[in-house]
Amino acid sequence: MQVQVDIEFDQLLKIVRTLHSGQLRKLQAEIERKKEDKKSKKIDLEKLLLSGPTATKKQLEAIKNNRKAINQWRTKS
Repeated sequence: MQVQVDIEFDQLLKIVRTLHSGQLRKLQAEIERKKEDKKSKKIDLEKLLLSGPTATKKQLEAIKNNRKAINQWRTKS
């Protein structure tokens, strides 16, 4: 069973301020862990994109010519 509660930011701050030092350290550790997870995912995506296939000069020239042809076709009325 899961319960979701909508809390205003000010209310959340009040709750955090009432935490004792042990709970506050746990909360801070969890926040840092989430930051690291996001950073790790970003790095993984970056690695994936950088290690992906790249177009050759011949393929880039073909793309350029195709775009030119499509643009000419679209502008003809």
